[in-house]
Amino acid sequence: MTLWDEIESQPEVLGDFLDHRWDEVLAIARWLTAVDYSYAVIAARGSSDNAARYAQYLWGAHNQLSVALAAPSLYTLLDSPPSLRGALVVGISQSGESPDLLAVLRSGRDQGRPTLAVTNAPTSPMAGIAERHLDLGAGPELAVAATKSYTCQLLALAALSVAMAADPVLEEALHALPGAVAGMLEEPRRTDHAVSALQMGDRCVVIGRGYNHSTAFEWALKITELTYVAAQAFSAADFRHGPIALTEPSLAVLAVATDGPVYADVAELLTDVRRRGAVVVAITDREDCPCDEAILLPKGTPEWLTPVTATVAAQVFTHRLALARGVDPDRPRGLTKVTKTE
Repeated sequence: MTLWDEIESQPEVLGDFLDHRWDEVLAIARWLTAVDYSYAVIAARGSSDNAARYAQYLWGAHNQLSVALAAPSLYTLLDSPPSLRGALVVGISQSGESPDLLAVLRSGRDQGRPTLAVTNAPTSPMAGIAERHLDLGAGPELAVAATKSYTCQLLALAALSVAMAADPVLEEALHALPGAVAGMLEEPRRTDHAVSALQMGDRCVVIGRGYNHSTAFEWALKITELTYVAAQAFSAADFRHGPIALTEPSLAVLAVATDGPVYADVAELLTDVRRRGAVVVAITDREDCPCDEAILLPKGTPEWLTPVTATVAAQVFTHRLALARGVDPDRPRGLTKVTKTE
């Protein structure tokens, strides 16, 4: 199966998760509301770390839960595991095999903390260590770069949030998401004109904020690993604190700018960098977004779910960019499907 096949499969994969895992999500949500914790610590690497960034905003906004990202090296190479008193310990991993992530979950278990694993591998070591496990059920992902497993992670985290909030309006929006993703995939060539902004370049920055802070990091990761363009992600706020000095006519600025409370701030930054000569490509649901090239998202998806549709748009853009640059996206150099770190 090619990377493009994996990208195209996402509406079906996301729909299957909601159809077949919803009862499991509800059961885990009931457990989460019954056990004692005051914040969450999430252990993840790569794309899964970007899913954890999404949980920081979503679980914070909808569930009033503070979320910290674990520092796995403390549990392995430095052999100095911190206290997890008061924590819910969560592992997010496609394979559930990386030793450093397993060490975080084991430490949580040994310290008597509730532990949850979210993986695409129900028989994995991580699933076995955790007190509760949520199986993504995305099926084998044969392409090296994560696509459907990542968007399914986002959906799983959103589903847990909705189930904990017990809000029928949020639940209705969640169940409409696979259709919105299908709409994003209707015409992949719509990104080709935007691709031209980066086809001959060797670096770019990627901007996001709020819920789509995670999307900026995931887009930058995909561009780096699949097209060999050096891409660095920033929040719109952090970019102003020094990195804006990078802005010049040779710089491509990619951005996720969706309608909501953070839109005005992101749009203001995009206006500024365009004035400084940068070329701006934006994934947006706003036709008035200040950019040179817009990749328009389907209308009607609430901001808290746009990281899923925006990520699919970023995947399509990156796939088309790799082809335009003469790179085979199915054989990224130096990468393997499962990466194990200590």
